[in-house]
Amino acid sequence: MENEIKLTKLASCAGCGAKVGAGVLAQLLGDLRVLRDENLLVGFDKSDDASVYKVSEDLALVQTVDFFPPIADDPYTFGAIAAANALSDVYAMGGEPKLALNIMAVPKDLPKEAVHALLRGGYEKAYEAGVIITGGHSILDPEPKYGLAVTGFVHPDRVLTNSGARPGDVLILTKPLGIGVLTTAAKAGLAEPETMDYAVRLMTTLNKAARDAMVKYRVHACTDVTGFGLMGHGTEMAQGSGVELHVDTAGIRLIPEALEFARMGILPEGMYRNRSFAESQVDPGSTALEVQDLLYDPQTSGGLLMAVHPEDAEALLAELEGTVPAAQRIGTAEPWRGGKRIFLR
Repeated sequence: MENEIKLTKLASCAGCGAKVGAGVLAQLLGDLRVLRDENLLVGFDKSDDASVYKVSEDLALVQTVDFFPPIADDPYTFGAIAAANALSDVYAMGGEPKLALNIMAVPKDLPKEAVHALLRGGYEKAYEAGVIITGGHSILDPEPKYGLAVTGFVHPDRVLTNSGARPGDVLILTKPLGIGVLTTAAKAGLAEPETMDYAVRLMTTLNKAARDAMVKYRVHACTDVTGFGLMGHGTEMAQGSGVELHVDTAGIRLIPEALEFARMGILPEGMYRNRSFAESQVDPGSTALEVQDLLYDPQTSGGLLMAVHPEDAEALLAELEGTVPAAQRIGTAEPWRGGKRIFLR
């Protein structure tokens, strides 16, 4: 029964492409009153992936929530992708996820077998991560949605944020780009099954191995590359860190089929939102338009973007090789000279 369901047909947007644009989100949050607490190490004012609250001298809680409409037709696959994506926010902070709560919205006529498969996908991905799902909340909604609220742990002195990059740091990325374009092509019936099988493997790959490797080295900043695309998340890292990023586009792994679809103009709506937010901060140089499109492409359950001390970069890359989908050295952080924040070459 579950294989007969075409979940993506029930949703207007797919996965992280449904996120509110970064610029709009900043405006919505701009004047909200926030309770101040000296133990709140990271809050939403820093554009980070999760909040961090210090409990003791050697323990801090990392908390995040992430959910979205279907990115895959198969309920089990959708559940697994949504869970991997939510867990990623804790990994990006250098934390270890431990507990989670389901967040689910389903149409009232969705077969119970499909709902069970969706939840099973989430539970099994959480189990792979060593995370216990302890409950959650569900509502009826014509458009399905699923995700997790996740709690993890980190040492207060070892929290990674997206605003700690330093001049000279090497930029490392752990997954290829192009997921948003591929899922858009798939909704139009244009993507080959083997291409989408590869996309699913990428989206269901936890960022656990990347996190476990990076905490051994002098990584100064980290974020996961999701709905705002590489340029959106890179802009937030550059602005928060007071640096500019020099990105070597030849070093970035772009999914070939996604690049071809981008040349054809098959692009997700989220790509245009990301351009609107970040384009003014990006000097594209002579970068081809279709390559630029993939750099703005919203990723679902994307890889980690790290800024690592130059003396540790090669060792970290060597450890990541073979344990993440694509260990890529994609550029450097440099002192900000005023003006734009990202330079493509």
